[in-house]
Amino acid sequence: MIEDQNIPEEEFEEVPKEQSQKESSLTQTTTLAGLYENWFLDYASYVIMERAVPDIRDGFKPVQRRILHAMKEMDDGRYNKVANIIGQSMKYHPHGDASIGDALVQLGQKDLLIDMQGNWGNILTGDRAAAPRYIEARLSKFALEVVFNPKTTVWLSSYDGRNREPESLPVKFPMLLAIGVEGIAVGLASKILPHNFIELIDASISYLRGRSFDLYPDFATGGMADVSRYNDGKRGGKVRIRAKIEKLDKRTLAIRQIPFSTTTSSLIDSIVSANDKGKIKIKKIEDNTAAEVEIIIRLGAGVSPDQTIDALYAFTNCEVSISPNSTVINGNKPVFLGMTEILKISTDRTVGLLKMELEIHRAELLEQWHFVSLEKIFIRERLYRKIEEAESFDQSIDIIDNALKPYKKQFKREITRDDILRLTEIRIKRISKYNEFKADKQLANLEEQIAEVENNLANLTDFAVHYFKKIKKKYGSGRARKTELRSFENINAAAVAVSNVKLYVNRKEGFIGKSLKKDEFVTECSDIDDIIVFREDGSFVVTKVADKTFVGKNIIYVGVQKANNTRTIYNVIYRDGKAGKTFVKRFAVKGTTRDRTYTITKGTEGSKVLYFSHNPNGEAEIVRVKLRPRPKLKKLNFDFDFSTLAIKGRGAGGNTLTKHMVSKITLKEDGLSTLGARDIWYDDTVRRLNGQERGRYLGAFGPEDKILSIMQSGHYRLNGFGFSTHFDEDMIRIEKFDPQRIWTAIYYDGDSKYYYIKRFKFDSTERKSLFITDHSKSKLIAITEDYLPRIELVFDPKKGHKNRDTELIEAESFIDEKSVKAKGKRLSSYALKKINMLEPAPYENDVEEREEEAVDKGQIDNSHESTTEQPEQKNMIEEKDQKVSSVESEVKNTTSKKTLETAKPKPKMVAVEEEAEEVVLPIINEVAVVEKKEKSKPKKRKKKEEKAKPKQGTKSDDSL
Repeated sequence: MIEDQNIPEEEFEEVPKEQSQKESSLTQTTTLAGLYENWFLDYASYVIMERAVPDIRDGFKPVQRRILHAMKEMDDGRYNKVANIIGQSMKYHPHGDASIGDALVQLGQKDLLIDMQGNWGNILTGDRAAAPRYIEARLSKFALEVVFNPKTTVWLSSYDGRNREPESLPVKFPMLLAIGVEGIAVGLASKILPHNFIELIDASISYLRGRSFDLYPDFATGGMADVSRYNDGKRGGKVRIRAKIEKLDKRTLAIRQIPFSTTTSSLIDSIVSANDKGKIKIKKIEDNTAAEVEIIIRLGAGVSPDQTIDALYAFTNCEVSISPNSTVINGNKPVFLGMTEILKISTDRTVGLLKMELEIHRAELLEQWHFVSLEKIFIRERLYRKIEEAESFDQSIDIIDNALKPYKKQFKREITRDDILRLTEIRIKRISKYNEFKADKQLANLEEQIAEVENNLANLTDFAVHYFKKIKKKYGSGRARKTELRSFENINAAAVAVSNVKLYVNRKEGFIGKSLKKDEFVTECSDIDDIIVFREDGSFVVTKVADKTFVGKNIIYVGVQKANNTRTIYNVIYRDGKAGKTFVKRFAVKGTTRDRTYTITKGTEGSKVLYFSHNPNGEAEIVRVKLRPRPKLKKLNFDFDFSTLAIKGRGAGGNTLTKHMVSKITLKEDGLSTLGARDIWYDDTVRRLNGQERGRYLGAFGPEDKILSIMQSGHYRLNGFGFSTHFDEDMIRIEKFDPQRIWTAIYYDGDSKYYYIKRFKFDSTERKSLFITDHSKSKLIAITEDYLPRIELVFDPKKGHKNRDTELIEAESFIDEKSVKAKGKRLSSYALKKINMLEPAPYENDVEEREEEAVDKGQIDNSHESTTEQPEQKNMIEEKDQKVSSVESEVKNTTSKKTLETAKPKPKMVAVEEEAEEVVLPIINEVAVVEKKEKSKPKKRKKKEEKAKPKQGTKSDDSL
């Protein structure tokens, strides 16, 4: 309220009493606080309902709805200037041309409802659209078919009352989920992510069919998305989106797709900023983006591309997190609904609109049928002649009405006065040329259409499913999913940050830090790394990198501590107390708390570390221990090998090295790693290697071992087995590299347009190499490491001989092993319809030949007739039985595999399975032949043994 001020009394005029009472009765005193509350609520409600939050019925904000309505009014099939569209929209939207223009450009960039012409900006680079006077637009065919229908639209007066606008557009599609929305209101916000066009239609069909479905966002910018915490798009959910980064070579990375809500400009700025802060190290960055994104990142010498990729995700906009917030207007109030519920409501509304359209169409057809039937009776029965004697027009109406009474039962509704008035308006020319046959045909056509509409109404769900399928077929081309759904593992920022600072130590004073440049240099590290410090008394502490930190005097070791590093082993020899025993231990430092002091001794006062070594890969050295001389102590020196000691926890006391006082310990010999080969698994979900038994086991890897990855493009690459290794997006095979393994590949040669087969060994090279021809249309069909692969060729009857039988090829006999760069051999000169990879032929060991060779050498005796068997003979028989059983089990396994394959719905494989059975049978027969021959061998063996016996008069070996 306005407070009273010191105003002279003479400035006031006396108001008559009657007038003051009248004014007080007409006015009501309201405080300023009350006015603020009312106005704020009115303003907040207006912004929520009329500006920022979309309506669940059509999925549009008011400005979007008004723009589309204005474009529909202007639509004549041609493009209109955007400036004209903005002017037309201002008849309905009272918020100025700038807001309308921005909303129109954003709606056009969705590439769904508006056909654009001119420079409409670029969502990839962030470039703005040209001025409205330079660009043009019109409604798309999809919008004209799906969004508008004046017969089912509810109309309202515009803000000035001069025009009418739709309350909501009759959209027969889940438009809100397709285009997404982002708006900020007063005390409320809405953020709905866009979804894939085809997946939305499939989800609507699944809902109508009573099946379950899942909905996940899809972005026009592509990239990769982790939707494990999407929470159906409701508040509290989260989506992590990453750019697609390709490793071209050791010094070059390429970004092909960027995360949603970023542009190439903002992405490059974040990369440059991270480089300036020392988080990553790049040499040069190039933006080659045009129609598609291409950002080239050049790395310097000695920079790991895999580590850089992880660092880009950790420190730049190459990875962003988006929190959806699904807020919509439903029933004139804001509500929070998930994507599943929104799609169900949208689908139900589509079904309701389709039903309404069918009912309107049925009414129109019935009306047409009614008048055509009425006209037919009126002209055929010549009822028009009965009004010749009528004295007035009303009398003629009554005459026609009475004349139609005998026919009224034939009609589907009552004949009204308006119907008779329409009959009187028929011209004589039309009556004279009336064709009853044509009228009957028209009636039959109308009845057929009415029956069809009635059937659609009776089967409304099937009709709606058919409608969605028609929309998908008509407009779904080129709308496949662009964003790849993946699971991301959390990147440890400290593990991927590049070394951007130098660490120094002052051992005497007990300080470490970045600013101690006059003291001893330790190592290069990142400014977010943890540093571990060991002291002479056997204590250690883990702390963050800082300019200067006091960690205690008598420092013996300073290094970077990586989290969960179990391969770094510390070898320690310490004295317990001032004159106690000397202990030795090996341990790893796992979980620790920053700035907390730990001890690696037993904690006795006066303990001292006599020997300390840091081993990144678990090396175990040999040391020379020299003891202090004392009476009766003969051996003053001895060696100790750390490899004889087990690795335990840091809290373990260790083993006793000696009871005597130690004078000196020196390194005698460097050791090798005692951790052995490292077991590696590949997790296909996150496309990373790990040692935690997640995914597929690849094998045990030594220091020189490599991983072979094969790509669908026909390339292969050898990588190390570091857990930060990144693999190509089109990788189809990953194996431990075996340089002696023979691979069989089938590919299509784009130059000759024939299919080729080749058998080869991969070369040991670190470069990404091609093992098929380099033609742009060449493509890999299949690749296998089977020893004896078999291929079935199915010929195309349309391009060759119609009755040509399928052909079976055994790769080993068809082509010899050649170089990886060889072109290979053509599979066939005839046109092929299909190439089937069959079960490989089993490897046939020549059992009989090896058994005979062993018999000739006297190594085994298969005499089953002897009652007593020598131990060696018994072992060989058991070994033979094991071989026979292994072949039989292999046959069973092959047969079971065939049974599983036959159970699949693949008719084309039936003939192939018959071929496979013919291959298996000889193996079984071979086993039987081996047993038969072995039973017939003892007689021959006895003769050989008799020849081998010493003759009379000679000394045998036993007598010697």
